[in-house]
Amino acid sequence: MPASTSTRVFHRQLHHDLPVAVSGQGISITDSAGKAYLDASGGAAVSCLGHGHPDVIAAMHAQIDKLAYAHTSFFTTEVAEELADLLIESAPEGMSHAYFVSGGSEAVEAALKMARQYFVEIGQPQRRHFIARRQSYHGNTLGALAVGGNAWRREQFKPLLINVAHVAPCYEYRDRREDESAEQYGQRLVAELSATIEQLGPENVIAFVAETVGGATAGVLPPVPGYFRGVRELCDRHGILLILDEVMCGMGRTGTLHACEQEGVVPDLVTIAKGLGGGYQPIGAVLAQARLVDTFRQGSGLFQHGHTYLGHAVACAAALAVQQVIRRDGLLAQVRSRGEAFQARLLEAFSSHPHVGDIRGRGLFWGLELVTDRRSKQWFDPDLKLHARIKKAAMAEGLMVYPMGGTVDGRCGDHVLLAPPFVASEAELAEIVERLNRSIDAAIRSAG
Repeated sequence: MPASTSTRVFHRQLHHDLPVAVSGQGISITDSAGKAYLDASGGAAVSCLGHGHPDVIAAMHAQIDKLAYAHTSFFTTEVAEELADLLIESAPEGMSHAYFVSGGSEAVEAALKMARQYFVEIGQPQRRHFIARRQSYHGNTLGALAVGGNAWRREQFKPLLINVAHVAPCYEYRDRREDESAEQYGQRLVAELSATIEQLGPENVIAFVAETVGGATAGVLPPVPGYFRGVRELCDRHGILLILDEVMCGMGRTGTLHACEQEGVVPDLVTIAKGLGGGYQPIGAVLAQARLVDTFRQGSGLFQHGHTYLGHAVACAAALAVQQVIRRDGLLAQVRSRGEAFQARLLEAFSSHPHVGDIRGRGLFWGLELVTDRRSKQWFDPDLKLHARIKKAAMAEGLMVYPMGGTVDGRCGDHVLLAPPFVASEAELAEIVERLNRSIDAAIRSAG
C-alpha cells in the first residue's frame, strides 16, 4: 500500500503518496502491492548493475563481518586502499589519488574546496571566482547549488549562495545557429567563456566547473566536437583548474569509464558517484591530479575538509565489487553495444513523433525533449507540468523514468531522462521504449 499522509518520514514531496518499495531484482523494483516497475532510469542514473546483484551483496556481507566502520582520522582500511588503487589505475592521465565521500553533492563540495585550497597553498589566495554553466546540476549542498545552474533549485536559497559566473550550456538542439557548424558553435561557447574570464580577471578565477555530458536539468546534453578541448586550452592558458562533474554521466554510463575520455581532455579534478557504487551504498569520490596532491603534501600537509562517513568501509566494499563486476563482465563494451540498440529503438519510436523534438545521448544515457511542434521547437505551457504527467503515466505502466521541467531556461520545457542499468537485455530495453511511448501519449492526452 502507498505511504500514507500519516508517515513520519519527511518526504521531499508532501502532497503525494508513494508506493512502498519492498524488493528489487535485475532491472525491476516491486512494491508492497506486488506491482513491478522496470527501472529505466536507474533511479537517478544510479543502479548501473540493477538490483540484488549477488556479487555486490556478498562483498558487503564479507566487509560487515570484518569491519563496518572506522573513522578516517584514526585509520585507513584495506578496502578503501584497494578501491582507490583500482580507480586510479583506470583514471584519466595524471590522476593519483581518490578522496571518498558519501555522494555526488559531497564530491562537488569537496572539489570546490580542494580547488580553492590549492591556490591558497601556492600563494594565489586572491583567486576566488568559479565559472559554471546555466542549466547545469552539480548537487544540493550550498556550494554545489551555487555552481549549479538549475534555476528552480537555486531560487529560494540565492541569499545563501556564493556568487558564481554562469555561461551558456552546450545545448546544440536549441542554441546552435543554422549558419554555423557544430565545431563553430562550440568555439563560440569557448569565446564566451574566455570573455567571462577576462571580465573577472584571469588571476582571480579558481576553476571552470562543468558536467562532461549535461544531466538532469536539461536532459542529457552531449558536448559538440572540440568544445572541451577549447575549454581545456583556455584553462591552461590562464592557470585555471578544470573540474569535470561526472557524477551522473561517468563510471561507464556513456560507454567509457569516464565520459571525458571521449572528448580527449583530462581534468584537474573529476567528481564521481552514482554508478561508482551502483546504489548499493552511498558513495562518491573526487579524483585528483598528482600535482594538486603534491602541492598539499609539500605545503600544509592536510586538506581542510572532511565528513564523518567518508571512506566508509562497507560503501567502499560495495563500490569495489561494482567496479570489479563491470570489468569482469565486459559491461563497458555492453553499454556501447546495447546503447546502439537502445538508440535505434528510440529513433524508431520517436524520430517522427509530433511531440518529441530531440533525442540525444550516448551509451545508456539518453534524453527526449518534448515540444508542441517539432518545426518551431515550441515547448509546452509549463503550467501543464507535462513532465509530472509523464512520470505518473509511466508509473501506471510499471515504468520508472526521470522526467523534469524547466529544460530550456529553468521554467519552460520538459524532457525525459533515461539511464537503464548496464545489465538490461535488449528485450528489456525494447519493452522500456514501448511503455515510454504509451506513457508520453497518455500524458499529452491528459494535458489536453
